[in-house]
Amino acid sequence: MWKKWKALKTGEKVLFGVVTALILITIQNYAVIEWMRQSSDKPMYPVRTHYDFAGEGFRGSELFRKNNCTSCHRAVGNGTNMGLNLDGIGSRHDLTYILAFLHDPENTYGSKTVDHGPAPKEAAYVSRIPEQDLHAIAVFLSQLKADRGAPAAQEPPSGKSSFIDAMLDMWAPDTWRMFFTDVRSGKAAKAEGSAQPGEGAGQAGAGPNQSGESAKQGSGNGY
Repeated sequence: MWKKWKALKTGEKVLFGVVTALILITIQNYAVIEWMRQSSDKPMYPVRTHYDFAGEGFRGSELFRKNNCTSCHRAVGNGTNMGLNLDGIGSRHDLTYILAFLHDPENTYGSKTVDHGPAPKEAAYVSRIPEQDLHAIAVFLSQLKADRGAPAAQEPPSGKSSFIDAMLDMWAPDTWRMFFTDVRSGKAAKAEGSAQPGEGAGQAGAGPNQSGESAKQGSGNGY
């Protein structure tokens, strides 16, 4: 080993030393963060998703695990990240949409999906789950909510955001302001948008119609 080290050029030794130091620092930081997380009574980051296992939804949560949905999806912090994270999906879609998707994924989604859909897709079995069980799973998913402004939520945070406004001013087409109102300001923004179509409209990016359209043009993960 020492002979191999001596055979290395000075630059190679320096590079090897820098990489080794970075790896050690990364391991050390990870160990410190894990120690802080496990020893603290409070979560390190704010929890913006929540759920309500009420009534049929509790049974649906059991069926969700029983039918191996967690092998591809994460929900309530459990499962894997191979597929879509379903925490907060109830804030993006209602029970009717979710149940329709489970029955007929690609027609409901409006495009091809990765694993949900007709055989031989991996999750093709989902649409064949008994109706009563499928409905319970849909209720469970509809109860997975996200706070407004959370990454999993459909609506942006309430009030003005300099970051959102700057991004929209930079990237959003001017025509959006003629068709969409600022959902962050509620009725006031809608009234202002109707009086002055060019002012304030489209500040939040998309209204309900656009969010549905953008879902159809997604990556094909479904939901």
